[in-house]
Amino acid sequence: LIIGSLTISAILVFFMVPLAIVFFIYFSNILLLVYQRNNELKADPLSDVWNNVRKMIASFWDIYARVWHGYELHGVENLPEGPGILVYYHGAIPIDYLYFLSRLFLWKKRLCLSVADNFVFRLPGLKLLLAVTGVIPGTREECLVALKNGYLVSISPGGVREALFSDESYQLMWGNRKGFAQVALEAKVPIIPMYTQNVREGYRMFKERRFFRQLYESTRLPFTPPYGGLPVKFRTYIGKPIPYDPNITTEELVEKVCKSKFLFFFQTKAAVQALISKHQTIPGSIWKALLERFDKRRK
Repeated sequence: LIIGSLTISAILVFFMVPLAIVFFIYFSNILLLVYQRNNELKADPLSDVWNNVRKMIASFWDIYARVWHGYELHGVENLPEGPGILVYYHGAIPIDYLYFLSRLFLWKKRLCLSVADNFVFRLPGLKLLLAVTGVIPGTREECLVALKNGYLVSISPGGVREALFSDESYQLMWGNRKGFAQVALEAKVPIIPMYTQNVREGYRMFKERRFFRQLYESTRLPFTPPYGGLPVKFRTYIGKPIPYDPNITTEELVEKVCKSKFLFFFQTKAAVQALISKHQTIPGSIWKALLERFDKRRK
């Protein structure tokens, strides 16, 4: 009984906060459904008529971010007034990115569209939430349309693979994913690097990964369960934009797009890595991340 009780307690401690986050996400979708029914809304999910309920949901997540992680957002002034592509490191759970979206909307009344993995769209019961918060498939066409319409578009080139198999060394796992660079060139928009300090100390994956890696590579589904949820300090840093060269002609772009996208890709990767090197203790330390909640000098 004692061993069983300790085992259950450990499981609850390890997985309670991640499960609570899942519950709050589904609760947010329920609020949207109630709002839609009460107001008989049939408008485009990205239209302003949803802003009241967006503000309510963003306020909830912002309060959660402040209380649980002492969340801070730095570098908002680096975001362009018009369209651009935000590129960020993907934690085990992208809760830090949800915090960023919420605060950006509350501060700037601005919606950033989010490129998500295909499996996200197969999750049951989240269709309206994904639509209203601007989660889109990562196709070239979808991204170009969003940028043409003046939106910020965010993407994590490492995606689910980085979430599952990176660790407290904060290794970028982008592989050969250069599509975002080509989209930025075609849309003639800047790329903005972004990173959240201590995101791996807040939520982690188990060390033994060979089986889960093989399972993911064969199914493209994230079977590895995250654990943690400790109230470590989170700070999101938005870096300086990597600008598009406005002097390049369409003909030159067609000729140079292959070479340019490689350059854009490596510039972006270097920029994200620079943010990690500047703001993150490596390897990450949960204890230090907890103590940073009380470090007033960093504010």
